[in-house]
Amino acid sequence: MSDARTNDTEAVELANTAFYEAMERGDFETISDLWLDEAYGGISCVHPGWPVLSGRGEVLRSYALIMANTEYIQFFLTDVKVSVAGETALVTCTENILSGGPAEDGAELGPLVGQLVVATNVFRRTPDGWRIWAHHGSPVLAESGDEDDDENGS
Repeated sequence: MSDARTNDTEAVELANTAFYEAMERGDFETISDLWLDEAYGGISCVHPGWPVLSGRGEVLRSYALIMANTEYIQFFLTDVKVSVAGETALVTCTENILSGGPAEDGAELGPLVGQLVVATNVFRRTPDGWRIWAHHGSPVLAESGDEDDDENGS
């Protein structure tokens, strides 16, 4: 039983990695393939700062929009934890994102921006492998460094 669990954990981690690699490449077809089919029920997605998106149409449109407006994106995943329970798996991680939008004034690439997002990806087992059921990303707020002012009552 532990070998099967190890294999499931590895398969889920590979599916999770494939998702982020497809985003980096702007590979919409792979992104689409990695999301659960409607036959299994509804899917949902929350991008940082966005409302909840439900259903394949809304979710996949959001990725098309992000890819169309992002010239460069790279994910460095840290704190990756995978938990498998039967036909469902949960992945939590920190997305250390480096991205750049469209270039301005003849530059080759727009300014690069770093962002930290904590993410939860829920997968379901299908005959075609593990597929994303839900994604939720929340921004990690930067510390302001104004802690001394708060202590002094300002």
